[in-house]
Amino acid sequence: MKNHSTNSKKSITRREALKNIAAGAATVAAAPFFVPSFASASAAKRNHHITLAMVGGAHIHAPDFANRMAAAENVTTKYVWDPSRETAQTRRDVTGGEIAENVSQIASDPEVDGVVICSQTNLHVDLVPELARAGKHLFIEKPVGLNGDEAAAIANTVNESGVIFQTGYFMRSQAANLKIKQLIKDGALGEITRLRLSNVHSGAIGGWFDGEWRWMADTEQAGVGAFGDLGSHVFDLLLWFMEDDRPSACTGYIDTVLDRYPGCDEYGEGMVRFESGAVATVAGGWVDHANPNQVEISGTKGHLRVTNGRLYLRIPAMDADASQAWDDLPDSLKHPIELFFDAVAGAENVPLITADEAAKVNNLVTQIYNAHEQGVWVEL
Repeated sequence: MKNHSTNSKKSITRREALKNIAAGAATVAAAPFFVPSFASASAAKRNHHITLAMVGGAHIHAPDFANRMAAAENVTTKYVWDPSRETAQTRRDVTGGEIAENVSQIASDPEVDGVVICSQTNLHVDLVPELARAGKHLFIEKPVGLNGDEAAAIANTVNESGVIFQTGYFMRSQAANLKIKQLIKDGALGEITRLRLSNVHSGAIGGWFDGEWRWMADTEQAGVGAFGDLGSHVFDLLLWFMEDDRPSACTGYIDTVLDRYPGCDEYGEGMVRFESGAVATVAGGWVDHANPNQVEISGTKGHLRVTNGRLYLRIPAMDADASQAWDDLPDSLKHPIELFFDAVAGAENVPLITADEAAKVNNLVTQIYNAHEQGVWVEL
């Protein structure tokens, strides 16, 4: 791989990076945030190199993203920056490149096509404007902002700049969810009446946030606790599934049980009412030992559920009786960051998540926190 300077030489080989991704996958395959790796560039774009920077490396997904940046044949990482030089060095050891002195160095470098932002959430509002206005394409790990208003402001900046945007809501890439999206769009379920979505793990029980990732359990830096952290993934799914219907009101209940991270919630359940009358419940939390049932949707013509990652349909018109998993599924999409690589490299019609979509998820989560605090339904 050709690099822009001797300082940008890869510290690990692409083969080693792929091995790191595979090793990480083996340990987290049962976790709700796992997505398998795919080659990051189509054959047509494989020789179209892009130059990226990692801006902030504190997020729990930053090690995986660094591995994917290193493994991608068409990506050169020129810079890594983090407020902590130690964190920057750790990520740079994987991606290669050099440690930037500041974000302005990255923003002002015409060779940098885009950036991968994996900083603490409270830094996004300061990082994004300079980078977006410099024309750097943006992958921003979720949540985009500390709250709905901040996310909306970031989305406005992104839209005004015209740069490519992507965020890390990986569940849209999963085959079962792509099938569900199509079934809803085609009317195979009829009129949707209720939806249940769940994304939980045992992070608080296992102390996942005791050390390096402690900031993610500090709402001053993260914006949300467990409910918003994991719940936002399935809120993105919910709004994507129901894109032709508008959420009209929401409420929720959010709490702690272990109080392992003072001031940080550990689980919750949100409820969303749509203009059509459909109602959804969404679970998010860090104190669950299992999450067998991830999605359940009922409609006037059928029912579906996703259990342990497998899709089961009961739709009489399709001769589907839920007696066995439905395996006629579309191909899974790439990981969101790899879709970002493709888009920056010039691929067309890449299914990215828009900044406005990400902001709507942020706002819905914020309003459910507000509804819990007030003990009311909040009109949207």
